[in-house]
Amino acid sequence: MGDRDRETAYAKLNLALHVRKRLDNGYHELETLFAFLDQGDVVSVQPGEGVDLEISGPFADGLSKTDNLVVKAAHLLAEHSNGQQGARLHLEKNLPVASGIGGGSADAAATLRLLNRFWGLGYDGDTLAEIAAPLGADVPACLLSQTCRGTGIGQDLDIMAGNDLAGLCALLVNPLVPVSTADIFASWDGVDRGPLIGDAILSIAQSGRNDLQKPAISLVPILTDVLGLLMECQPVLARMSGSGATCFALFDSYAAAETAESHCQQGMEGVWTMKGMFR
Repeated sequence: MGDRDRETAYAKLNLALHVRKRLDNGYHELETLFAFLDQGDVVSVQPGEGVDLEISGPFADGLSKTDNLVVKAAHLLAEHSNGQQGARLHLEKNLPVASGIGGGSADAAATLRLLNRFWGLGYDGDTLAEIAAPLGADVPACLLSQTCRGTGIGQDLDIMAGNDLAGLCALLVNPLVPVSTADIFASWDGVDRGPLIGDAILSIAQSGRNDLQKPAISLVPILTDVLGLLMECQPVLARMSGSGATCFALFDSYAAAETAESHCQQGMEGVWTMKGMFR
């Protein structure tokens, strides 16, 4: 199977996530700094009639083959292009589900990129983003899979110039405790603590925060232990991503991230870890 027939659903990090206010439609106004790693789930495709999905990988158990964002993305794209295409899709689920690192949103985005190419549709990024809008607030950013600033509900995107994340290695650690995004947002205290500050990617991240980290810890106390283990390794930055429960730390080298990974695995039984470089 060649590159034309497969697409990586890159893991997403919120290097910073500022919640500014609740909106009447149930969403929240956000300012966030998205970044993407070179690792993730993998979506592949073969010719077929209609849209079918098979799922494998360490986090495949319990995932629906029909009520899945991969299938929904494929149907949306087919409908937009007059519904004549078919695809046998396969999702290799390497990332934990509902873990604050893209997950289903990244899978949907990868599906749109893949089928746009596989079906020869030739849609540009703006068109794909428009098609992706109903699939979730993170899907347009995951379509780009580039470091960008997100505003509004996270769908208004500005690609960040420069690349001061180059050479940094990210370590992701998840205690495999399920969290509800809705519950985390509902536990936010409603206080606007201000906007993202700065122009350079790393300085914005370091001066920023994740406003969902405190409510997540109140619901999933073990996150305190995860972040403590990461901080013991003296990272450039350590924080929770999205609504959790994945936490991350940035290191100056792959070797430092590898050492930190061993430290976390020894300090907490049963955690999921992944290392990755930034795209």
